[in-house]
Amino acid sequence: MKLTKLLALLFAFALVVAACGDDDTATTTDDGAAAAGCEPLPTKTDGVLTVATGEVVFPPWMIDDDPTSEQGFESALVYAVAAELGVDTVDWVRTGFDEAIAPGEKSYDFNIQQYSITSDRDEVVDFSDGYYVVEQVIIGAADGSVAGATSIADLADVQLGAAIASTSLDYIESEIDSSSVPLAFDDNAAAKSAFEAGQVDGIVFDRPTAYYITSVEIPEASIIGVLPRAGGATEELGMLFEEGSPLVECVNEALTTLRDNGTIEGLEDEWLNEGGAIPTLTN
Repeated sequence: MKLTKLLALLFAFALVVAACGDDDTATTTDDGAAAAGCEPLPTKTDGVLTVATGEVVFPPWMIDDDPTSEQGFESALVYAVAAELGVDTVDWVRTGFDEAIAPGEKSYDFNIQQYSITSDRDEVVDFSDGYYVVEQVIIGAADGSVAGATSIADLADVQLGAAIASTSLDYIESEIDSSSVPLAFDDNAAAKSAFEAGQVDGIVFDRPTAYYITSVEIPEASIIGVLPRAGGATEELGMLFEEGSPLVECVNEALTTLRDNGTIEGLEDEWLNEGGAIPTLTN
């Protein structure tokens, strides 16, 4: 009788140990990927990361309109994320800026083309964690009507413009009490053309793009100043996903690793940080 009870106890203990072992195997890996639902990686195509970007892409985000080159901040970042996710193949597709913000299923895993994370956009799409903190700046002619501006109030009587659906245009509309309605252009290229044609006194862009414009594309223009943050809030760029994408957390894990090991900072130094000190306009 005693032997029977002992065998029963040993058998029950063995079942408990086996169950615990099975649970650990299912929920834990060396990097936590299984626990986050990232093994297998939930991409649209097995073993492939499909990434969308603009119909035309510009430095310093991508070089020579070629996202496959791994040159430029966003191109290089995508390949670093892919490597961190264990994906060898990145397929690129092109989309319009507004097109990607529309609700609904996407044919790609995520879209990267300087999308600022906003609450309005986040209602219909999902975003990764921020990968770059944005500063908005104003570009004007060195001897033009915005050249002497030191505050937002100094911009009240000038004609400003920016690309439609951009946070640059949102900033002008919400933060600058101007006597002129800001002009909205189809894209950044149209905004630059309008400035060169004298249709606007100043155009608003993110800081890295403004560096490239004033050093290469329109060297006669100058960055007049950094615009103060709207309401003191930080603006960040994020990768854009369809609503409810299971890949978001996987990409966030990769971004956290790349931030912690200095990769993102290194890419910023290589592609985005230049130009020296620029004054910040006051409110």
